[in-house]
Amino acid sequence: MSAMIAAAQDRRTAFDALIQRQQEEYERGRRHLANMMGEDPETFTQDDVNRSIRYLFPSGLFEKRARPLMQPPTDYYPPQKAAQFASDGRPFDTLFYTGKPNYYNLMHETHTELNKVIEIENSCITKGILKPTAEKLDLVRSQWIDKKAVGSMIVEEISDSDYNKFTLLLERILQQPYAKEVEDYILKFREELVAVLSREVIEPIQFDETGRAFAKGHGTRKEAEANVIVRDQGNGQVTVNGHSFLDYFSVVQHRIQVMFPFHFLGMLNRFDLDCTVRGGGKSGQSGAVRLATARALRSFVDESTVEKMRQAGLLTRDPRVKERKKPGQAGARKKFTWKKR
Repeated sequence: MSAMIAAAQDRRTAFDALIQRQQEEYERGRRHLANMMGEDPETFTQDDVNRSIRYLFPSGLFEKRARPLMQPPTDYYPPQKAAQFASDGRPFDTLFYTGKPNYYNLMHETHTELNKVIEIENSCITKGILKPTAEKLDLVRSQWIDKKAVGSMIVEEISDSDYNKFTLLLERILQQPYAKEVEDYILKFREELVAVLSREVIEPIQFDETGRAFAKGHGTRKEAEANVIVRDQGNGQVTVNGHSFLDYFSVVQHRIQVMFPFHFLGMLNRFDLDCTVRGGGKSGQSGAVRLATARALRSFVDESTVEKMRQAGLLTRDPRVKERKKPGQAGARKKFTWKKR
C-alpha cells in the first residue's frame, strides 16, 4: 500500500511541475506576442491572444481544433486529483473508500442546499406566510450541463445512473417554492443556450402579461391541422380543444406521439401545452400536435439541439397518407381471390 501511495504522490508532483513549466512558457509567449502586436503585456487578455493569432496565422481549415492556438495549460491538460493521502498513508477524505469521494461530496452538498430551501419554507410557514414571496428561477434557454462536464468539474468519471441521480436531486430543488434562494448554486450546473436563427425562421420567445414565456407552433398530418402554445414554467399539463389529452386521446400510441418532443429534449413537466386541432382522425391529429409542439420548442433550445431534433425526424412532416383504391382490386394493394374457373 505504501508503494501505491508513493507512486500516486510522485505522479501528482510530476503533473504539478509540468503545469507550472507550461504556465511559465505560456506567460512568456503571451508577453512576447503582446510586444509584437504593440500592446501592453499587462493588459493583454486571452481574447487578445486569439485575435492576434488569427491575424498572424490565418488558416483556411474548417476544423477549429486544427487551427493554431495558444492557451493556458489548464485549458487543454485534463485536471488530476490532488494528493489524497497524508504522510502516514491515511486518506484525507472520509469518503475515499467509496471509490468516488468527489461525487458523493457533490451529492451531499446538493442535498444540503435542498434542506436549506426546505428550512426557509418551514420558517415562512411558521411565521404565517403561506404564499411564497420569492420569484421563480428564470431558466429559459438553459439546460443542465452534461455528464462529461460534471465529471470534469469533480475530476471523476461518473456513470449515467450517477448523473441521472444528480440531476433529479437538482430538479427537486427547482420544485421547491423558495428555490430562488439557492440560485447561485443552481446556475453552476446550468449552461446558457443562445438560439441562432438558421435558414428556417424560428419564432422568438414571447411573454404574456404575467411575464411567462411561451411560443407557438403549427403542424399538419394527413387531413389534420394543429396549433399549439407551449408555456414555460408549467407542470406538464396538456389540453386538447379544452379537454385533457388523456380524455381526448384514448389510445396510448397517440399519447406517446403528443409527449415525444418533450421526452426527446428531457423537458417533461417543465411546460404546459395548449392544443387546438381540427380535421382528420385521432392518429392524424396526434401527429400534427407532435410536429407543432416540436416547432414551438425550437424557440427554447439552441441551433445544435434543433439539428438533433431534425435528425430525429421531429421537424419533418410525415408525408404518409392513405393510399387510394385501385380499379380491378379489392383495395389499394389487396387483390381479389383468384379462381381458375
